[in-house]
Amino acid sequence: MKITKERFENTGRWIKRNARPLESALWTYHFEDRNDEGVLKCIEAFQNDDGGFGHGIEPDFWSPYSSPMASWAAGQILMDIEAKPELNVVQKLVNYLEHSYMHEKKMWPSVMPLNNEYPHAPWWHWTEDVQGNWSYNPSVELAGFLLHWSPPGTSSAEIGWETIKDAADYLMEADEMDRHEINNFQQLVKLMSKQETEFDSRINYTLKHTAEKVNALAYKAAGKNKGDWGLGYTATPLDFAEHPEDALSMKFGTLIDDNLDFYIEQISNEGTWDISWSWGQFDNEFQIARNHWKGILAIKRYKILHSFGRLDV
Repeated sequence: MKITKERFENTGRWIKRNARPLESALWTYHFEDRNDEGVLKCIEAFQNDDGGFGHGIEPDFWSPYSSPMASWAAGQILMDIEAKPELNVVQKLVNYLEHSYMHEKKMWPSVMPLNNEYPHAPWWHWTEDVQGNWSYNPSVELAGFLLHWSPPGTSSAEIGWETIKDAADYLMEADEMDRHEINNFQQLVKLMSKQETEFDSRINYTLKHTAEKVNALAYKAAGKNKGDWGLGYTATPLDFAEHPEDALSMKFGTLIDDNLDFYIEQISNEGTWDISWSWGQFDNEFQIARNHWKGILAIKRYKILHSFGRLDV
């Protein structure tokens, strides 16, 4: 089962008519010309003077103020287009992450108090003890960003190593983990592949051992019952294995093909997928966020389908 050329073109038209300019630029980058200029112009619109990001770049919270979580969402896109460290947008982001770091806790705050003053999903509501719900999401991935984009020995790189050391200890003691936090650790492992020797010398566990633990948690967290896919935040195998060469793709076996078929079966006539969650509040704003997510999901899933050879285009 594959996505037809007609369906693919329908999706592209929907993205350009209805998605945010950012997702439209990302669609063009991934499936048309690989030119990152449009993406960079769009992403800079979400960046504040302090180098951090806000303005609803993560559609489920709309605070215009900079936050580590919104900056993580931007950082993921910058990684996606292989942004170089010398770019102004990247340098400003690194500076923001260095100055927003909580040295005493060796992480970044995941949810900010100002979230409460703007439309947001309930899980983005700030309370005094909310950090306990998030742990190293997104801090461990932010640390990876710093090491990827910072010269060795700089203060920003040292913040990265400090965070990862504590995060690795936390990882190794975990019996289970939220899907999103697992994704953060997966990205860290990928980013550290070019710094494996230093990782092994600085951290209490080798990168290989760390990757094995992350994969074990991911396999445990993935829903194996196809009937549960698409319900709420149920994780599927493709939430953890996005390329055929991923170690987990082999471990999941035929579930990967089942998941790819599921994506293709679930696509709408307009060529998109709807989200499986709701806010239960701010109903008008949620409908806008829902539409933004449809654009984000379309790009994410088409990239996966393409990597597994499921686009007949």
